[in-house]
Amino acid sequence: MAESSSSTINAGPEPATMDIETQQVVAPYSHWKIMYDRAGVSDAVLNHKYSGQGTPESPYVVDWLPVDPHNPMQFSFARKWLITGLSALATFAVAFDSSAYSGGVLQVIMKFGVTEEVAILGVSLFVLGFAIGPLIWAPLSELHGRQVVFMGTYMCLTALLAGAAGSQNMATLIVLRCLAGCFGASTLTNSGGVIADIFNANERGSAAALFALAPFLGPSIGPIAGGFLGQYEGFRWVEGLMSIFTGVIWIINSLVVPETYAPVLLRKRALKLSKMTGKSYISKIDLIRPQKTIVEEFKIALSRPWVLLFREPIVTLTSVYIAIIYGTLYMLFAAYPIVFQVHRGWSEGIGGLAFLGVMVGMISGASYCLYDNKRYVNIVMTKGRARPEDRLPPAIIGSVLIPLGMFWFAWTNYTSIHWIVPIIGGGFFATGLVMVFLSLLNYLIDSYVIFAASVLAANSVLRSLFGAAFPLFTTYMYDDLGIHWASSIPAFLALACLPCPFLFYKYGENIRLRCKFSAEADAVLKRMLAGQQVPTVEEAEREADEEEKERRSLRLHNTHSRTNSLMSRIRSHDKAPPAEKKTEEGESSTDIA
Repeated sequence: MAESSSSTINAGPEPATMDIETQQVVAPYSHWKIMYDRAGVSDAVLNHKYSGQGTPESPYVVDWLPVDPHNPMQFSFARKWLITGLSALATFAVAFDSSAYSGGVLQVIMKFGVTEEVAILGVSLFVLGFAIGPLIWAPLSELHGRQVVFMGTYMCLTALLAGAAGSQNMATLIVLRCLAGCFGASTLTNSGGVIADIFNANERGSAAALFALAPFLGPSIGPIAGGFLGQYEGFRWVEGLMSIFTGVIWIINSLVVPETYAPVLLRKRALKLSKMTGKSYISKIDLIRPQKTIVEEFKIALSRPWVLLFREPIVTLTSVYIAIIYGTLYMLFAAYPIVFQVHRGWSEGIGGLAFLGVMVGMISGASYCLYDNKRYVNIVMTKGRARPEDRLPPAIIGSVLIPLGMFWFAWTNYTSIHWIVPIIGGGFFATGLVMVFLSLLNYLIDSYVIFAASVLAANSVLRSLFGAAFPLFTTYMYDDLGIHWASSIPAFLALACLPCPFLFYKYGENIRLRCKFSAEADAVLKRMLAGQQVPTVEEAEREADEEEKERRSLRLHNTHSRTNSLMSRIRSHDKAPPAEKKTEEGESSTDIA
């Protein structure tokens, strides 16, 4: 690819050359050099023979060496899993921060003299930050790398949580919590990308399962720790615990996790080589996919997700479904205190333990998805390629468990029934939530391939908005409807969404091929499998627009043809002579049958 690309811009008569000898690293690289020397220009890198001629018209094309200590794909097994664990822990901490606050809500109410609805804004606005943050941090990470963005945003997250611990009024507390959610959202954007940077497709399954569990375990463990700490030390120490937790993770990750985003690393290497030698170098990735400006990155980040959300039925339905169950999860942070503390008389600490059922359910759901991945791999091994719809069986099972668990929780919440029974119902809901969430996200990724980042951004924004909104009306709903019917409302919503996985499993392929972006993604995937040149996202979007115009033109032409044909038949019918009236002897007559 690099040779063909460079040859198209080569202005000189001399053909491009490529060093085919395997390069060996002579001196071992220290951890600190890999951490802070992002260009990684060693003697082997400097003396390597790159394709191209080193001129502006035909620059040297910089790619990884066959043995390259700076290549994230060549990190040792231990380093890869250390990076994965720390990235998952950073994501877990942010999710933990979103819900641990609920353990100190009672102290917030007493300290600032506010209503429960105002106090719960500390949860809602933090989650609202999850909707805003990715739209900012994703474009910045494309330009500057994942680790720079992480270090800056996580430092701000730690400082904001420390400030929240010292808040002297409610307004300060909720504003700082909202900003903390915005900055903490960088891990939701970048940590999953880190796993894609260091593992190939065959190795990624187990690492992705570990990472996927972090955003779910955090919210379920948060109220447990926050409940006991809030009960005995007050809400300030709950916020202080969050600040200490994220601060420790920030320090460790800043010292241990290197930059892993290949486009940025190769771009830095090309720039340094150009500066050192005075010749022109360009990253292979930038040659194939030219670097965008910050304005272009933000334009795409702020527009394309919404286009996909409102124009692609698959994205719309799956995103709404995931948003409803995600909102229900955050609704439980306001509902569980009402059910277990108000109605059963539990303390804040003991009331938080009710979330253990949710935690066990989430672990069960993630474990089943990991087990089900073997079925998916077998399909790929047998058929050579799996359909996106082959990702959906866990969602089909989970879509049944979600309303079952919520109805179970709703109608076993009588004080005459043992407390473990509704907790088990919450566990079934959590199991179904993880199964549906992971299955549908994988379905979207497989269906949209090169547009997957924008699809996931749209999904993330919508579910975060629902997660922020649901806790706000939970108290009113439970006061007006009672704990049984109030808990049944999200169950009815989940029941209404239950047909979606079944519908997509049976008719998903036909639906995808009728949609603009998913049809183009399917065509791109076929080119990839055939070993053909793959277009950039922008080229694919232009092709999708052209095909959409052709389909519209064809539909319009067919409509005109049918209209003209119908008008011709009407005119010919009007010109025809009236039929003669039948006589008694059998002659024809005008007869309207």
